[in-house]
Amino acid sequence: MPANAIAKAVRAAEHPAVEVVGLALEAIDASDLNAFTAVHPERALARAAEIDAVVARGEDPGPMAGVPIALKDLIDHEGETTTAGSGFYRHEAEASATVTERLEAAGAVIVGRTNLHEFAYGFSSENDWFGPVRNPWDPETSPGGSSGGSAAAVAAGLTPVAIGTDTGGSVRVPAALCGVMALKVTHGALPLTGVLPLAASLDTVGPIGASVQDLNLGFRAMRGPDPADPWSVHGAPMPRAAHVPLRLGVPRPWVGSGPVDRPVLDAFDRFLAAAEDLRFEVVDVDLPNLAPFGRLDDLAGAQVARVHREWITKGRPYGEEVGARVRRALEVGVDDLVDALAWQSAMKDLARRAFTDVDLLATPSVGVMTKTIGVDEVSVDGSTAGYRPALSWFTALVNVLGTPAISLPLVDEDGSPPPSVQLVAPWWAEETLIAVGRRLEREGLAGTRHPTEPWWLGG
Repeated sequence: MPANAIAKAVRAAEHPAVEVVGLALEAIDASDLNAFTAVHPERALARAAEIDAVVARGEDPGPMAGVPIALKDLIDHEGETTTAGSGFYRHEAEASATVTERLEAAGAVIVGRTNLHEFAYGFSSENDWFGPVRNPWDPETSPGGSSGGSAAAVAAGLTPVAIGTDTGGSVRVPAALCGVMALKVTHGALPLTGVLPLAASLDTVGPIGASVQDLNLGFRAMRGPDPADPWSVHGAPMPRAAHVPLRLGVPRPWVGSGPVDRPVLDAFDRFLAAAEDLRFEVVDVDLPNLAPFGRLDDLAGAQVARVHREWITKGRPYGEEVGARVRRALEVGVDDLVDALAWQSAMKDLARRAFTDVDLLATPSVGVMTKTIGVDEVSVDGSTAGYRPALSWFTALVNVLGTPAISLPLVDEDGSPPPSVQLVAPWWAEETLIAVGRRLEREGLAGTRHPTEPWWLGG
C-alpha cells in the first residue's frame, strides 16, 4: 500500500504496524537488489510494537504511523553505524539526524540503511565496498545514484518511501532510472544536521516514493528550520499558494542540447503536448546562458576537498572513481571558487528572471534511461557519452540554483522504466510542485509503474 494508506490503516487499528513492518522486512530479506547496507529487524519491530501500543491507548501516533522507511546510509540514526558507502568511514551515531528524528516523531519506522554511491559522490551506486545496487527493472543496469538503494527499494515495493540526499540530482536521477518519484527541496528547507556533507551549499535531503502524496507526506514530516544547522533557512517565506493549471517554460537550449537520447526528447515532447491538452500553457524560454555544469566542478569541488582532504592525504582507502574525483577536487583553488560563486550568482539571476514569466520550468529528468553496470559510457543516439553528464544534464543545475524540483515518471510511455519529466519551481514553491504532480497523476499523465517481473525475489 502507499504510505498514506498504511498510516491511515495503522491509525485506525485496521492493520497493526508490526504486521506492516514485518512484511517489509520479509520483502527486504527475500530481495536480491543489494539495496541495503544494513537492516534492523529487531529494532524496527520493537518500534512498530510501540506504535501499536499508542493506537491501543486511543492516541495518535502521527501522520506516518507504521510506515516502513528506508534511510540512505549517509544520514545518522541513533545507535546505528553510518558508513556513507565507504571502505573506512564508520560513524557510530550517538544522535539521530534531525530529519530522522522528525520522521520517527511522525510515526515512521526506519527498517534499514540503503546502499549508495561511495560518499554520495557519483550517479551509479556501483559501490566498490558494498557492491553495486541493481535496478529492479533489469539486474544488469544501474539504478542511478547516489541514492540508488533508496530508489531501488521503492521501485521494488520493499518500502513505500525512502529518504535520500541530492547534491546534483541524487534523488531525482535514481528515481527516474527506477521509474518512481522524487522531490528535491529548496536548499535550506530540510535540515542537514546529522547528514554527512558532500558539498553543503548544494546538499539537500529529499523523499523518494511511488506517489506524489507519499512525497508530500515525507516532506511535511521533515521540513522546517533547525537551530543546529547553519544551512537551514530561518524565517523562510511561507510556501507559495499552489494553483493549477500553470504556465510551463521549456528552457532553451538547455533542453535539446547535451548528451540527451532522442527517445527521451520524444517522450518529453509528448508530455508537453499532453500538458497543453490539460490546459497548461507551454512556452519556450530563451535562456542561452542558463546551462548545466559551467563552474559546478569548482563550486562543489572546493567543498568536497574540505570534507575529504585529511582522509585522502592520509591514505584512507577510496574506490578508484571516487578517489580520482576527490583528488581532482583538491586542486580547486581560491580563485576557482570565487569564479564559481560568481557563476552561481549569475545562474540564480537568470532563473529569477525566468520565473517572472513562467510558473515552472520543464525538462526531462535524465538524458538517458539506461546505464549498464560496469560500463562508464552510455548510448546516446548510437554514439557514446560519459554516464555522469548524461544522467545529470538536467538535475545538477537545479542544485546550483537552490530551487525545488520534482521528478515524475510518465504513464503510457514505452520503456523499462518509462521516461521521466522534471518540473523546477521557484524557491519555496514545493507546494506548487506537489499540487501539479497530483494533478498530473489524477489525469493519468504521470504515475509509478512497478516492474511486472520481480527477478530480485528468490535470487
